[in-house]
Amino acid sequence: MIRSSRAGSGHAHRGGRGAGAASAVAVLALVAVTAGCKAEPAGSASAPPSKPRASSSPTDDAKPGTDPTQSAKPSASAKPSTPPKPTPTSTPTPSADPQATVLMASGAQGKRVRELQARLRQIGHFDRSPTGYYGSVTVAAVQSFQGKRGLSRTGRTDSLTWQKLLGMTHAPTAAELNPPTTRPAAKPDKRCMTGRVICISKNSRSLSWMIDGHVVSSMDVRFGSQYTPTREGTFSVYWKSRHHVSTIYHTAMPYAMFFSGGQAVHYSSDFAARGYNGASHGCVNVRDEGKIASLFDQVRNGDKVVIYW
Repeated sequence: MIRSSRAGSGHAHRGGRGAGAASAVAVLALVAVTAGCKAEPAGSASAPPSKPRASSSPTDDAKPGTDPTQSAKPSASAKPSTPPKPTPTSTPTPSADPQATVLMASGAQGKRVRELQARLRQIGHFDRSPTGYYGSVTVAAVQSFQGKRGLSRTGRTDSLTWQKLLGMTHAPTAAELNPPTTRPAAKPDKRCMTGRVICISKNSRSLSWMIDGHVVSSMDVRFGSQYTPTREGTFSVYWKSRHHVSTIYHTAMPYAMFFSGGQAVHYSSDFAARGYNGASHGCVNVRDEGKIASLFDQVRNGDKVVIYW
């Protein structure tokens, strides 16, 4: 009995040691679990497994109760934020000049347009006689004047342009408003300054009838072509023929005043009709019949003729 009791006691002791060992293993296992992983909230054993978390740490401004990794992502419906509009600078915008009143523009005609052209001609912006019509030539002349005076190059004559022009010019004379030639008559050659002279400039295409240095009248003229050039130099009128007809070309040469061989100063209906698109056969053509008729009556045989550039 005694042996039997020891045996039982011994078995029990072994059992106790076994239980103690088991308890120790359980404790170690619990320590290992709690040291290596985060503890799940209470009741997680029965709850469905949660979604795997992203490896990045949650942001500092994540709202409580939301997945921090999702709070950083913009929602699909959210519109991208617009950058703030720049605030306007505090520098004030300079105020524009008051709008100038348009006085004359393309298509206008009359005495005021003629005065405008005469004033522009005084200061070198209009290179022909005033016509009283505001066409493309006048537009270009006004633009030229405006550009040199720091004004807007509109080609229209507004109040600012007009006032500036008035301050730089004088009131046109009757001769300036209605000059005798289309282009300004040239400065007379020194050979024209004494006696009775028909003074003819090829450069300005003008004829001036002069007596003792004074211009009595002026008129537009044209000359011969390169194949039949008008001679240059000093000559004298040796024959006048009021109703002359050319024996070579069989064309009318009214109010002819011959000065060198077959060359003469005379009226040309072709010049009156076509202007400078044509040329003579060497004569000096005049296109204003009234002026050449008056000149014919004043000129005498022996009066001087000077043709120069």
